[in-house]
Amino acid sequence: MYDYIKGVISGKNSSSKGFFLTVENNGIGYLAEVMPRDFAAVEKTGDEVKLYTILIHREDKMALCGFLHKEDRDIFSILTSVSGVGSKMALVLLDEFQSSELIGFVIAGNHKELTRAKGVGPKLAQKIILELKDKLMNYNNTAPIEIKTSNVQNTQAMEDAQTVLISLGYERAEIKDAFSKAMLNLKNNASAEDILKESLKILSV
Repeated sequence: MYDYIKGVISGKNSSSKGFFLTVENNGIGYLAEVMPRDFAAVEKTGDEVKLYTILIHREDKMALCGFLHKEDRDIFSILTSVSGVGSKMALVLLDEFQSSELIGFVIAGNHKELTRAKGVGPKLAQKIILELKDKLMNYNNTAPIEIKTSNVQNTQAMEDAQTVLISLGYERAEIKDAFSKAMLNLKNNASAEDILKESLKILSV
């Protein structure tokens, strides 16, 4: 319903229920729950901000979640599609790990690292890995993007990174441009996580 809201921070509040920002735009105040990391990044009321949003619609509740970075919003959307992972748990995971780091764990099948997040036990971590990997890596028939000037020799890592970005909704042209720029800062043995980290920095601008 809302892709993003750009406006002025008119309120900041935190409690046991979570961290919230109120963004005023054209006389309307939008209350959005955010990660502690994003909450801390907004220093004071009166600052202009752009929040990428997602509407949570349940039988007993409608609420907005907001993110300073588009990739966090996109990963949040996929996380909450995993059975047993609600908006609160998804926010905890995204606050504990960078998006590229979280995706790296999924690709590597490293469920143990996910248990570092508060409230994530071994069984839930394994479930998240299994379901997310299926959702993120379901474009295996996509032709790989060729970067003529690439100094990265790990083609499997590039293909894995491409597949994840496509599953997040990025277009091939966007990915190719991001890859071309990202490869300038990567070593030839770069992992899929390394490529994603650099590419997401570019795509989120």
